[in-house]
Amino acid sequence: MRSCEALLSSLRAGDHDGVLARLYALDGRAESLDGARGRAARAVEGFRQTFSPGGDASPALFSGPGRTEIGGNHTDHQHGHVLCGSVDLDMLACAAPNGETTIRILSEGYPALEVELDELLPRESERNTSAALVRGVAARTAELGWAVGGFDAYITSNVLSGSGLSSSAAYEVLVGNILNRFFCGGALTAVDIAKIGQYAENVYFGKPCGLMDQMGSAVGGAVAIDFADPADPVVRKVGYDFSRSGHALCIVDTGSCHADLTDDYADITREMGAVAAHFGKQVLREVPEADFRAALPSLRVRCGDRAVLRAMHFYADDRRAVQEAQALEEGDFARFLALVNDSGLSSSLELQNTWSVSDPRQQAIPLSLAVGRELLGGAGAIRVHGGGFAGTIQAFVPEEKLSSFRAGMEALLGPGTCHILHIRPQGGCTVLS
Repeated sequence: MRSCEALLSSLRAGDHDGVLARLYALDGRAESLDGARGRAARAVEGFRQTFSPGGDASPALFSGPGRTEIGGNHTDHQHGHVLCGSVDLDMLACAAPNGETTIRILSEGYPALEVELDELLPRESERNTSAALVRGVAARTAELGWAVGGFDAYITSNVLSGSGLSSSAAYEVLVGNILNRFFCGGALTAVDIAKIGQYAENVYFGKPCGLMDQMGSAVGGAVAIDFADPADPVVRKVGYDFSRSGHALCIVDTGSCHADLTDDYADITREMGAVAAHFGKQVLREVPEADFRAALPSLRVRCGDRAVLRAMHFYADDRRAVQEAQALEEGDFARFLALVNDSGLSSSLELQNTWSVSDPRQQAIPLSLAVGRELLGGAGAIRVHGGGFAGTIQAFVPEEKLSSFRAGMEALLGPGTCHILHIRPQGGCTVLS
């Protein structure tokens, strides 16, 4: 209990303002730090009140950030390239070992969660639940040879629900970092933790996701990933400071619902796979683009025009993801913005994932993109965000246009729908100990 009080006292005194400023890409001014400082203190206070730790408890603060897809729309499942990044919205936890074989977690706004570690096999009753993610992360960590134990954690989150920022990956990375700190001696790398999170989501939660979400959350900053070998992707951190770009990252909630879009998402994978199968391959990454282009007439007959267009998008956006990373590393932000705009146009015209054919009256994403382009007036960049068909769009907005852009989007979609974010330099981590 004394440790909690000491941590609270030092937070409120501003002793850790530098750490918080770096973590959340803040400008260092006192007023901009108030929210981060208060939120961290709330996590510690929530931990103390919930778990009443003894005097020998040694709590620490941990962060698992949300992530945003920057480049490579629907390229990962074809073993292509992507560019993603961690954002300054995160899951923040105060946690400490409890000396037991039980993990106890209380997340603000949700029922308390307990996971016993004496049996770590997947449980059908836990599928699609947070308990499955916790058990899966613990199980995979144990499989790697670490003697995992119990801990108590209090979590507060500002990762937007349904925003495409991947709250599940943030949760997995958060739990992975807690286990790494308390039971692995910090030996697990960010890539290790990302792979552990993907395993938990695939095997225990029951979602066959790729590795992009977890990598974006775990590694931090902008991250270029090559999925040529999905079991061992090549991950490279891109050296660029987005805070110096003169642009803000906006994620705009169009108010459209992701429900009943499973078939739309599956059709993209199925149709790209059908084109690959024409050449006896599993995914488009294995098919040379020259062979694809030469076979366009026969592909139209066998697979249909939409499948051909979606394959065209894959080849172009796969290249663009690489080029975007190169542009950032070279400091050519204008080139980066042009590539983002090209990607957005390709998603609309070739990939066709901005609205669902099952409900053509609902076209919130195309409408929001059209209004957004008008507001940008040829500046910045704008595109669909994530899987598409519904949900959010992404824009890089010049700082001088930020106020008018936000006002215009919220006049269309409603107050609080335009969220101003930052690409944060650090991924999942121990914030304070």
